[in-house]
Amino acid sequence: MQFQPTDDQKAFRETAKRFATERLAPTYQERASGHTFDRALIKEMGALGLIGADLPEEFGGLGESSVTSGLIVEEIAYADFNASYVQLLGSLMGGMVAKHASKNIASEWVPKVVSGDAVIGLGLTEPRGGSDAANLILRAEKSGNGWRLNGEKTSMSFASQADAAVVFARTGDPDGGSRGVSAFFVDLNQEGIKRTHFDDIGTKPVGRGSVFFDDVFVPAENMMAEQDRAFGTIMAGFDYSRALIGLECLGAAQASVDETWAYVQEREAFGAPIVQYQGVSFPLAEAETQLTMMRQLCYYTLDLRDCGLPHTSQAAMCKWYLPKTACEILHQCLILHGHYGYTTDLPHHQRYNDVLGLQIGDGTAQIQKLVIAREKVGRMALQYDKKAKGASK
Repeated sequence: MQFQPTDDQKAFRETAKRFATERLAPTYQERASGHTFDRALIKEMGALGLIGADLPEEFGGLGESSVTSGLIVEEIAYADFNASYVQLLGSLMGGMVAKHASKNIASEWVPKVVSGDAVIGLGLTEPRGGSDAANLILRAEKSGNGWRLNGEKTSMSFASQADAAVVFARTGDPDGGSRGVSAFFVDLNQEGIKRTHFDDIGTKPVGRGSVFFDDVFVPAENMMAEQDRAFGTIMAGFDYSRALIGLECLGAAQASVDETWAYVQEREAFGAPIVQYQGVSFPLAEAETQLTMMRQLCYYTLDLRDCGLPHTSQAAMCKWYLPKTACEILHQCLILHGHYGYTTDLPHHQRYNDVLGLQIGDGTAQIQKLVIAREKVGRMALQYDKKAKGASK
């Protein structure tokens, strides 16, 4: 098994690290208080090849591996957790469009994602259901040579900032679960669309919010994948994003651990640096162990994907275990800084609030464990019934 990056991967990682250190880290907390992300920074990342490096060369990408994208995500998240959402959405949504949208749409939009000139969001979650992802109300009805969308999507990243979105809508039986769901590529800068952002405790620049569709027309050619069968087909891409999410959380936790090691060597109590006390050094030693194991899991998952091998179970492990454990590590780092750690001067609380959201969004721990159980013993593990349709993916 390959545990060391190639020379090309090292070059990508070094570029990401240099940009993150110089352009992102110094102003991470300042940006974290706002509800929008600096488009100029996104374009800078695009110009350096740091967005969607894994996307097809045919559409402006670099055709790099999933592992390479993971290395970039980890370095960006180390400096600015919120900025790494750009990489996450670039790879996830750019990949969806490249694979499932028409060639005309992919040729127009994927290069914009890679260059940092466009952000594509995901319109999936609705107010009445989060984990029950396929239980959709937003309706797409046939209208001439296209469809009209009516309804609401919520908890969408970059809701008020995205230029376009892949929107899942019900085109078939209202009681059909994942069957009867189609996906559409929608330009969000058109009439009939209203957007809001939530005042979250973390990831504010990511701008999670709602998007409302009032009789919005979408041309027939904007349908992605097969009508009424898009949910399972397109959602398979989440096996990729879940591993990247793990590396986002890991990058943030590693940054706080590194800063805490430095602090406990300088801080003195009873005439000696506090690192000499096992009550201080052991929690950090445990954190380093957890981070090392989690890093291997994430890159193992991405390597499986690059090899064309099944990785659904491993991706679910990344998604439930890393956000949870990263929050525990970040909490411990804050505590080890004593009273100083309770101030807003240090970034630990900001990282904690930012990472915390991923214990909820993109699939809860409970859903991920259902996925793992299903992959191990089949659907009998789910006690499957109509209410569970769509919940396991």
